[in-house]
Amino acid sequence: MKLTTISRKPLSFVAATTAAVGGLLGLFVGTANGSGAIGILAGGALLAVLALILPRFDNEALARWLTVGLFILLGSLFGGLPLMLLGIFVGWFFGWFIFWLYEGRYRAKLPPYATAKQVLWHYTFRVICGAIFIFLITPIIVVMPLSFNAEDFFTFTPEMLRLDPDGYSLKHYRDFFTNNEWQRSFKNSLIIAPIATIISVSLGTLAAIGLSQSHVPGRRAIMAILISPMIVPLIISATGMFFFYSDIGNFLEGTVGLGKNFVGYVKVILAHAVLGIPFVIITVTATLVGFDRSLTRAAANMGANPVTTFFRVQMPLILPGVISGGLFAFITSFDEVVVVLFVGSASQKTLPWQMFTGLREQISPTILAVATILVVISIALLTTVELLRRRSERLRGMSPG
Repeated sequence: MKLTTISRKPLSFVAATTAAVGGLLGLFVGTANGSGAIGILAGGALLAVLALILPRFDNEALARWLTVGLFILLGSLFGGLPLMLLGIFVGWFFGWFIFWLYEGRYRAKLPPYATAKQVLWHYTFRVICGAIFIFLITPIIVVMPLSFNAEDFFTFTPEMLRLDPDGYSLKHYRDFFTNNEWQRSFKNSLIIAPIATIISVSLGTLAAIGLSQSHVPGRRAIMAILISPMIVPLIISATGMFFFYSDIGNFLEGTVGLGKNFVGYVKVILAHAVLGIPFVIITVTATLVGFDRSLTRAAANMGANPVTTFFRVQMPLILPGVISGGLFAFITSFDEVVVVLFVGSASQKTLPWQMFTGLREQISPTILAVATILVVISIALLTTVELLRRRSERLRGMSPG
């Protein structure tokens, strides 16, 4: 929507700001082609000229399309189809960005009394957050297309960079689903993680409910001890679990007479449950902060025993926190590799263990396909956690429905 109450900004300001952003973009493009300094100068100069020319067009849509066309042309000259596709996005962004600056739209959602320094910090803070997000997410984004590499390489081939269909293949995914080693480790993870999650949720939920009672003595110290597996370095926890569970394993095998393979699964499951309990305690405790204690007292006055009160009154309200904690515990168990190396044996080799072996011994590109699958699973679980968090806030009246 056009803004009529905000005056247009000087072209010198628009050109200088756009040139700075263009220089930043040119830094990345120039570095990839061997000269960051040339990239900064070229990107800054090109965008400064565009910022001086585009605002003179009466038709903003036409100016944007011309910008998109220019960057598509530059992409075809310097990089072929991949840079042409990138040019569409870059051209659209700068076509919008120049008019966003020129017409003062950046102040549209800010208070009219905000000073220039406050406006600058408002957007600088968002740029910093965006840069951190890109820094964190880039390694994941790089892995995903590499998993479709038609060659047994961990780098982009010339065919992939040209977007040649022959450079892409699903063979690494086929290897994962048909290779016995990968499938056995995947099945082990599907056995260990759910059972460890159930144990974590059961014990963690009970601990959180107990520690939420104000009359429990030393509850802060108990809480610190229970969440310590999440704080203590994992290698230290793994070393301690190795000595602790080795004695338990000897007892179960020698005295009780259980099979070695079964005992191995028991040890790994218990170790992963210990790692998952802190996440359940934290999420359930956070949910209990807004819990109305008068509901349990009312249930008791109506004659309900503590077990009925828990399952009929308390549990439905804290269920989003319980499920969230369970999902975090599941992710922790499913992705864990250090503890299972210390506690488990070859029969309990999990998917992360197999990935570690593939990197250390044979450099298997199938790892890229497995990593992509795990990323997709993690994204789905974290999306579920966010939806449950919002539902919990609505149930507690902390956000509108």
